[in-house]
Amino acid sequence: MLDRLSALVSALLRGRVRFANYLLVGGLNTLFGYSVFTAMVWAGLHYSLAIAVATVLGTLFNFKSTGALVFKSRDNSRLVRFLLVYAVVYGVNVLSVGLLMHVGFNAYYGGLIMVLPLALLAYWLNSQFVFKT
Repeated sequence: MLDRLSALVSALLRGRVRFANYLLVGGLNTLFGYSVFTAMVWAGLHYSLAIAVATVLGTLFNFKSTGALVFKSRDNSRLVRFLLVYAVVYGVNVLSVGLLMHVGFNAYYGGLIMVLPLALLAYWLNSQFVFKT
């Protein structure tokens, strides 16, 4: 009984540490992606195209950093599933920013508001469909 409880506590702590690592690495990834997004909007791209550029560049950057630093995986065969996760995140992002713009926010604030909800969605999708052990 004590062994099971110890294993459960250990698993929970590993999950918390992994999520904390995800947030730290995600902060770096988010800074990169949001910087690309704002640069593209500033350059005059439509917000959906700016999100697409930021998503493509960010996804390539994120795959290695998230896989290696958060999920301890260097398996490049997971790239297709990772890309599918970010296709879903992209769709949710475009719809959400569009909705926020419809209710009065500009693209900059809409993109900023969506950072945390999209990070949580991406973590869950990656942990369940890409890097599940």
